[in-house]
Amino acid sequence: MVNEYEIKKQICDIGKRIYDKGMVAANDGNISVKLNDNEFLCTPTGVSKGFMTPEFICKVDRDGKVIQANKGFKPSSEIKMHMRVYKERPDVNSVVHAHPMYATGFAIAGIPLTQPIMPEAVIALGCVPIAEYGTPSTEEIPDAVSKYLQSFDAVLLENHGALTFSDSLLAAYHKMESVEFYAKLLYISKQLGGAKELSESQVQRLYEIRRQFGLKGKHPADLCPNAKAGQPSCHGCGGNCTCGSKGDADMVAEITKRVLAQLGKN
Repeated sequence: MVNEYEIKKQICDIGKRIYDKGMVAANDGNISVKLNDNEFLCTPTGVSKGFMTPEFICKVDRDGKVIQANKGFKPSSEIKMHMRVYKERPDVNSVVHAHPMYATGFAIAGIPLTQPIMPEAVIALGCVPIAEYGTPSTEEIPDAVSKYLQSFDAVLLENHGALTFSDSLLAAYHKMESVEFYAKLLYISKQLGGAKELSESQVQRLYEIRRQFGLKGKHPADLCPNAKAGQPSCHGCGGNCTCGSKGDADMVAEITKRVLAQLGKN
């Protein structure tokens, strides 16, 4: 089992990675790791994620209250958002929040990442919705993110950034990389005349590959009861799910509506 100090070093390493890749500027972004059901490590507020050392890292309880923090350091002001993820997704052991350039651009434009343009993105992410805008450090963002937690492992934050979560710190970081890569390719393809999307049958085959791999986490393909029963999913990245619960169907319909509206403006 990895000791606490090593996990702090890993958090610092991931912080440097997101900083070096331009996913955050100045003191932006935050990272957390679950130690157990009542202990969590998190990055401090007001500190560049590219220049942290293990002594910077704070420890909080499930309510976000400080258990241990060295002098001069306080937990991230966005800790409420992290705690909501852990509360509603017991399978999650790490959360990463950053402001990657292209993904945040889509979040600012109000365009979710829903076009199936490459196999890796379809398998790993499916699609990435946008959680409604909320004031940072308040309960507004956790409330906005909450409705997507049971179906996605990555969410764009309207006019803010991106949030990814998984069963390990490295996996949560990799999802952030995947979201940004997906957004960048989608942006470039739009400049070249528009993306050639994968067909519905191609998407379904990729969903089947995901099921065969037994990949962990939540995925929009799992919205469909057919998929849960081991049958082909009716849910494509374009949002044409018709057999999910009313709440899921409404969410997917809203995503589709917003995408079509944006495409009509282009």
